[in-house]
Amino acid sequence: MTVVSSNEKYSFTKPNRPSVTLLAGLGVEGDVHAGATVKHRSRVAQDPTQPNLRQVHLIHEELFGELRAAGFEVAPGDLGENVTTSGVDLLALPIGTLLHLGDEAVVEVTGLRNPCLQIDNFQDGLLKRVVGRDEAGRIVRKAGIMGIVTVGGVVRPGDPIEVELPVGPRRALERV
Repeated sequence: MTVVSSNEKYSFTKPNRPSVTLLAGLGVEGDVHAGATVKHRSRVAQDPTQPNLRQVHLIHEELFGELRAAGFEVAPGDLGENVTTSGVDLLALPIGTLLHLGDEAVVEVTGLRNPCLQIDNFQDGLLKRVVGRDEAGRIVRKAGIMGIVTVGGVVRPGDPIEVELPVGPRRALERV
């Protein structure tokens, strides 16, 4: 992990922190998106009793380099992620992958982040850089992955990440 971030209020970006505490079944302690049921405003409007499959948002640091090369100024926490990783191909992980973060915490991958128009309010044109189409016309989402906390613990920049793939058939990530 390179950076951890959280924000206690609704804001597109999240300040970087020296550490965050992950709480089993809830998410990042003190973060506005923590909770057993959905916290993202659009999903609360649809059905506030839905389970929160978006407790922790992870983005690969390599995306920031790609965006900078395209002329955008983006840094860890700017896109609202809680954990910025390096060297892990997050987008290629299947649903159900367990990410062991630091000494204790475990996050189960639930799917892809589906960024909304707020991303263009942050920087105009950014949405087209993180959501596009491949050669076959399929939608490609690059704005990170979401997960739920199965085991809590403190997570700090520099902590290792261990990837534990699920047993059995692998299901590709879909938006959550």
